[in-house]
Amino acid sequence: MSSDDRLRYVALGDSQTEGVGDGDDTVGLRGFADRLAETLAVHNSGVHYANLAVRGRLAGQVREEQLAPALALRPGLATVVAGVNDLLRPRFDADEVAGHLEAMFEELTARGARVATVTFPDVTRLIRWAAALFAPVPLILLIVIVILLGEVITVFARRLLGPSAAERLTALEARTEQLLERTRIARELHDSIGHALTVAVVQAGAARAAGDPEFTDRALSAIEETGRAALEDLERVLLVLRESAQPPSQRPTLAEADRLLESARASGAAVDAQLTGPLEKLPGPVTREGYRILQEALTNVLRHCGSVPVRVRIEMTADRLDLEVANPLPERPTFMSGSGSGLRGMRERAALLGGEAETGPHEGSWRVRARLPLDRIR
Repeated sequence: MSSDDRLRYVALGDSQTEGVGDGDDTVGLRGFADRLAETLAVHNSGVHYANLAVRGRLAGQVREEQLAPALALRPGLATVVAGVNDLLRPRFDADEVAGHLEAMFEELTARGARVATVTFPDVTRLIRWAAALFAPVPLILLIVIVILLGEVITVFARRLLGPSAAERLTALEARTEQLLERTRIARELHDSIGHALTVAVVQAGAARAAGDPEFTDRALSAIEETGRAALEDLERVLLVLRESAQPPSQRPTLAEADRLLESARASGAAVDAQLTGPLEKLPGPVTREGYRILQEALTNVLRHCGSVPVRVRIEMTADRLDLEVANPLPERPTFMSGSGSGLRGMRERAALLGGEAETGPHEGSWRVRARLPLDRIR
């Protein structure tokens, strides 16, 4: 207390102490210090009251700007409410705020003032029932708004920006798959139908040149058998085109290689074949592509060289399939010329399986040599 026995009360702080809009009876909010001073005046004969608080001040600013004037007034009672504005800042340092408050407390008490501690009421207790009742409503509204905005933005984005990168990639992959399927069908038609037509042309030409009824009968039988096989292959390809959603039927495999060899022999080629290993146990992709490579190689022999000796070697090892077809090079090619698509198709088939196919002259012969790995398929 001061020497004149009247209470001197000094308030330090921010808007909590000063009030917001003081003087406006309609919207003004009185600070707590005014209310405390009125209450003190009721119970004390005389109260000297000074409110030094300024709204918006940080704890350090309250200490720097208000502490010295407060000490000069020699208060018997002081209140310090600061730190709320610090808490609202992005970089809030609790230790720094506590240091300012502690320093003001020490200096005020050292001058004989009593410092009152202020605790704000927990307003959540008053509205807890309302929060529990209405809290889900804003959340639901927010979710609905976000969903609607997402749909609207998606529609306008597609119209303004066009397909997304993912959509363009999906379309490109679909187009690539379509082109690969077309290429595969083209190879199938070239290998199967081309082989059949080549055998038919060779057989018909040989029968007409021979003038031997018995040979003619054999040639016609070979043409008929080859034509039937070609029709079966054509039906398989057409089935793929008609029912693309269903898996294609089984294509010929190397287990049926004897059919190709006999067809070539019936066309006049002297085929020396050596098949080694359990070819029926080959993985599906390897045995099917191997069959087509053998078919194209024999077709090329008949188409370009006619009735010549042909050496066929097929060997299955632990890790790969080796296939080789070789025939002597004639002085000049006979019969039909080709576009090279068959040779390219053989190389493509081998590459699809991670293997390789070589075609070309080798030691006076024309050789087709393919190596197809097995470990990449199983």
